Amino acid sequence: MAKYIFVTGGVVSALGKGIAAAATGALLEAKGLKVTLQKLDPYINVDPGTLSPFQHGEVFVTDDGAETDLDLGHYERYTSVRTSQKNNYTTGRIYYSVITKERRGDYLGETVQVVPHITDEIKQAIKSVSNDYDVVIVEIGGTIGDIESLPFLEAIRQFRYEVGRENVLYIHLTLIPFIKSAGELKTKPTQHSVKEFREIGIQPDILLCRTERQLPPDVKKKIAIHCNLDTDAVISARDVDTTYEVPLVLYSEGLDHLIERKFNLSSREPDLSQWKDIVRKIIEPKNEVTIAIAGKYTGLKDSYKSLIEALIHGGIANDARVNLQWIDSEEIEIHGPEKFLDDVDGILVPGGFGYRGIEGKVRAIRFAREKKIPYFGICLGMQCAVIEFARNVCGLAANSTEFDLNTKEPVIYLMERWYDFRKERVEIRSESSHKGGTMRLGAYPCMLEPGTQAYKAYGIKEISERHRHRYEFNNAYRGIFTRNGMKISGLSPDAELVEIIEIEDHPWFLGCQFHPEFKSRPTDPHPLFRAFIGAALSEKRSLFPDMEVKSEEKSRGM
Repeated sequence: MAKYIFVTGGVVSALGKGIAAAATGALLEAKGLKVTLQKLDPYINVDPGTLSPFQHGEVFVTDDGAETDLDLGHYERYTSVRTSQKNNYTTGRIYYSVITKERRGDYLGETVQVVPHITDEIKQAIKSVSNDYDVVIVEIGGTIGDIESLPFLEAIRQFRYEVGRENVLYIHLTLIPFIKSAGELKTKPTQHSVKEFREIGIQPDILLCRTERQLPPDVKKKIAIHCNLDTDAVISARDVDTTYEVPLVLYSEGLDHLIERKFNLSSREPDLSQWKDIVRKIIEPKNEVTIAIAGKYTGLKDSYKSLIEALIHGGIANDARVNLQWIDSEEIEIHGPEKFLDDVDGILVPGGFGYRGIEGKVRAIRFAREKKIPYFGICLGMQCAVIEFARNVCGLAANSTEFDLNTKEPVIYLMERWYDFRKERVEIRSESSHKGGTMRLGAYPCMLEPGTQAYKAYGIKEISERHRHRYEFNNAYRGIFTRNGMKISGLSPDAELVEIIEIEDHPWFLGCQFHPEFKSRPTDPHPLFRAFIGAALSEKRSLFPDMEVKSEEKSRGM
């Protein structure tokens, strides 16, 4: 039978429950255990697909086309898990299911209530991911004390009695602030959080204490006494230089042995050599590149969480530090690209929706194309590259119908009929269709053209990548583009959907319709990010030929 670990948070939000849950999963996988993870979110939206990136951060997309919480990205980056719609449930989704059942007549004769109907639905959602796994780690969104989290907390309280006390473990993440004026670590917020947790009916088994510095033994003992725990169950979750160091920190604190003992599991000592190598390459890399990201959500980096991590992974693959230079594309519209892009080694335009900042992105792309700076366009970044090429190379008054329904040359448009290889059926849609119904979501196959940059990066002919977009490349313009030097390097198996474009006579210029960042891991960097950072590093070396010598001297401490 599977063992269940429930991860909750207290004191304040944004303590990093997702990282803590994912790092715990990584640690247990390194011990040879089969692990999966799930996120239960207390908000009423059915999924985060309609939420503002400024409020919620990025929307992470799974192979099966689910729009999910960004923490699922952490789960996939730290473990071998490939998540699905079963790995993320919201209050809205739980209530929607219960209300649908009630309308269908499943509860005839019953008064439908939070207990037992909502809590039973939550418990069933948890069990739905548990098949064939040794350990299921379930993260509860929100903070202890939030009214909207109560049904989830009641469900996990009941869960221990249903599956057996020996099969459930509660990890509570709290904050131990350091008051500089007093020179003290303060444990009272943690004490109050645990007190509130216990009032709900749950006694945490392990405390992960977020702190700027290592907790001294006397502080751990104080927390343990007040929170009814053994001292070794109080874990220092200290701040680190990179979140990929967290599995190593948790191991040094003995978390894996604690879990193993409480679950009465027998497993090997974890092999963390790969994580140590990753941390070394991030903290002490041999090389360095600067990448400009021209986007419109630059005020909140969580909007591009998977993208940032994938760029770091590309750096790991090239033993390079990737310095990110964030540029609001609207600023490029006002001041021009030269002010922001003259000293960068690569330019990336990420995905997004809406017209705001588009012309700035187009100008950044033209700068990259004309100055021979490595360019990577993702989703909207590919579409903007198509628009830029159409205008400035092909001489067309081009645009996307997303931005101008009446454009004379709709090089990007809403394809009304296409074959969906994931659903294995013909899809029909129009501008008047339900917004969600016009999206291409999830994993789709793509065939690569041999001899192209894309093929060199992947090394195989057929790939599968995750999509989240509404508009497509207009095939009516394929001929004029290819005649003018654009290469179509990736197509759907029926050759109807353009997935990857490149530009000839350029060191590295590639745009893709899909979101490769969703499949990148520090242990397995995505081929396109590996190639993009490699190209940026190569171009930098060609401009500064003595750079490699200096890097070698730096690594030797000279």
